[in-house]
Amino acid sequence: MNAGKVLEGRVSVDEASIWASGYTRKRVTKSNISYLIQYGRITRYLDESNRVAVSLEELKAYYDATLGSKEDRWKSKLGDDTNWFLSFDDVKEKESTKHVHRLHPYKGKYIPQLVEYFLDGHVDEFKRRAFFKPGDVVIDPFCGSGTTLVQSGELGIHAIGLDISSFNCMIVRAKIAHYDLALLGSRVAAVVGQVNAMIRNDATQSTLARLRERVHEFNKAHFSDPSIRRKIASKEVDEDSYGADGIAAFLRENASIIEQLPHRSKTSGVGVADQGAGKPSFLDTWFNPAIIAELRGFAAIIGREGDPLVRNLLTITLTRAARACRSTKHFDLATLKEPQLLPYYCYKHKKICLPVESSAGRFKRYLVDAVSRIKAYSALRKDVELEVVHCDSRDVDLPSAIAAQNPRLHGIFEKRMADGVFCSPPYVGTIDYHEQHAYAYELFGLHRRDEAEIGAFSKGTTVKAKEAYVDEMAAAFKNVCRCVKPDGDVFIVANDKFHVYPEIARKAKLDIVEQFKRPVLNRAERDRQPYAEIIFHMKVRGRGARTLLDFV
Repeated sequence: MNAGKVLEGRVSVDEASIWASGYTRKRVTKSNISYLIQYGRITRYLDESNRVAVSLEELKAYYDATLGSKEDRWKSKLGDDTNWFLSFDDVKEKESTKHVHRLHPYKGKYIPQLVEYFLDGHVDEFKRRAFFKPGDVVIDPFCGSGTTLVQSGELGIHAIGLDISSFNCMIVRAKIAHYDLALLGSRVAAVVGQVNAMIRNDATQSTLARLRERVHEFNKAHFSDPSIRRKIASKEVDEDSYGADGIAAFLRENASIIEQLPHRSKTSGVGVADQGAGKPSFLDTWFNPAIIAELRGFAAIIGREGDPLVRNLLTITLTRAARACRSTKHFDLATLKEPQLLPYYCYKHKKICLPVESSAGRFKRYLVDAVSRIKAYSALRKDVELEVVHCDSRDVDLPSAIAAQNPRLHGIFEKRMADGVFCSPPYVGTIDYHEQHAYAYELFGLHRRDEAEIGAFSKGTTVKAKEAYVDEMAAAFKNVCRCVKPDGDVFIVANDKFHVYPEIARKAKLDIVEQFKRPVLNRAERDRQPYAEIIFHMKVRGRGARTLLDFV
């Protein structure tokens, strides 16, 4: 398509996607163009046949403003030493959440492309040599949701993950387990049938259906004009006032329906369970009573599953559904702020939205999705051993733990030791990792070890907290690296805004040989200010045991 010619007029969405792909040198789909129309980034027109059309002049102006200067804008705030190549700006969400990586959301995880970049065998102007090869052994002492292990499986690298959180370990096991796919499919189908039977006679469903219809009608009447969204995007319309007026009108018009819901009132934004004496549980605070009852019923179904691997996957899938059903706003899912039980104006979708009223639909949909993702990963995974150990990296006897859980991996491990480490440890005072999945711990009665978290948000960022972080992190790396070969490569992805990692490296007897400053794009929170993390490349000093037999 000739760019100069098409810019003279308006084109279809299909033609716009073709032009934009050529102009940006990236794949721009029709859905991408429709998104820009829906959220007011470009104007929606109709051609002579009443089909949607867009102006290529507007589209060009949009890409010039948002793409052409994006790297410059970020570097102006983060510094010229920022390595834009490692931003993975061209990676689509579908690729960064491929196969089992999206089995369960996890705050703070890195994208698989970053792990793959440093673990695979390619070289380029930034990565001047390959650090790992198929058949190597990699350790992740803070494995979180298992991104390092999953990508190692794709690359033919054996991997061991360690984590203090029992729920994190359950997520990782669900991703890396070897399943009987036929059995998995039949058991999931049986669970879906039982879920359908449970919700068939729910009396509140008709009321919810009426409320959803009212929301749809109201949004169509008041929030469907793309020109308003364009004015919001350009700051011509104050979105706070616009949204507040809209939700006030909706609540007035639909008060009678809202009052029919057993866990709602016209004015309250908090659940009934929050109004009693004492501190309510996480479930009581962030879930409406109807959803809590559903979740407990579904958990009982899962408890009857006899195969432990299937039962674990069902558990992870239900907790994924539970997380999506917390009574909060869509744009606050990553960081909960306050319970939301009434309809609200949504800054993400630019219209009235409802807090989730039932977990059943998501649970069934996620079950089907989980099976599909497990099958996709099974087709890619190489014949390597992947293992996760629920432990504290500071004091775990790793050879003994691996011997107890995975004799085959121990046989590989004890002869050659690990070749290196790739991980992203907790940052100082940033996240409470147990608390982010509190719903799962409560629903399934899992044991928590909050006090053992390194760098938890609840511990703060005082001088004392930072000193403790340095000592605890150094102890973890020193312990784990006893099982890494001398001169092994250690990669640590960290937001080192307090400049503590040089001291951690010194205490852990690691040498920093190079570092990369990587811009972090596509964050989930509304606050998307430029943010960077450092990838430290360290070396294990040539000391200590040469094999695990020496270590033991």
